[in-house]
Amino acid sequence: MLDGHLLIDAHVHAARLPTLRPAWHQWAQDFGTGHRWQDLYDAEGTVVPERLDAHFDKEGVDIALLFTEYSPKATGMQVIEDVMPIVHHNPVRFRPVANVNPHLHFPIAEEVERQLGLGAVALKLHPVHGGFSASDTALYPAYEVCRAAGVPVVVHCGSSSFPGASNKYADPVLLDDVLRDFPGLDIVLAHGGRGWWYDAAAFLALSRENVWIELSGLPPRKLPDYYSRYDFARLARRFIFGTDWPGVPGVARNARAIAALGLDDETVSLVLGGNALRVYRGLR
Repeated sequence: MLDGHLLIDAHVHAARLPTLRPAWHQWAQDFGTGHRWQDLYDAEGTVVPERLDAHFDKEGVDIALLFTEYSPKATGMQVIEDVMPIVHHNPVRFRPVANVNPHLHFPIAEEVERQLGLGAVALKLHPVHGGFSASDTALYPAYEVCRAAGVPVVVHCGSSSFPGASNKYADPVLLDDVLRDFPGLDIVLAHGGRGWWYDAAAFLALSRENVWIELSGLPPRKLPDYYSRYDFARLARRFIFGTDWPGVPGVARNARAIAALGLDDETVSLVLGGNALRVYRGLR
């Protein structure tokens, strides 16, 4: 708990450092200011579960979703097996998130099912780093697995400066066909349309009951400006808190900055944890 609120960080990268490309290391150095995230790793570049657990406990985090990513051309290979020791250390606080890349996984449905079997509470897709469109029908078997299982799909919808990224795939409008073809499937827009797509992300979240905006990588104080064309108080009720750790000044710092935006207490509670509990059903 943080200041009386359930706190769920829905976007955490606790990857093994040797598996990542140099640009990831530079990103973490540039944006992970305000906390010594490097101290949570051993000499081989692997997260020490006890240290990470203590860090997130100090930050007031009740649950953290650990992301994986199969993007060898952009960030590297953050495979789900690498985060499982953290999950096993504290399965109450830490939950894994699956990831697939249609260029690497076939049959894709079987791989999604395998990772869900490891305890994944969501499926993350990274079209920008993986070089594919979220509307690619090769992903449809993965969407169907998630729809049938009641598992949300998190899609990176924001610009990326990593070498090898294809920002044309960050446009939330590419999910329009998916939303049509898979009614009832919860879609979480990671990074909330960062770059050119804030308006598109906001429109989808307000017009579709199953679309949510996840705030990772977005400075909280700038959120009213990013979404200035919309009723911010109404839109905020569609927000899910996430940090993009370790590329963040601090989890508690960001959460308190959300609480300082002038939203009512009920909305703050929804953003910091309530909406994540609703969407990520495996957390209940």
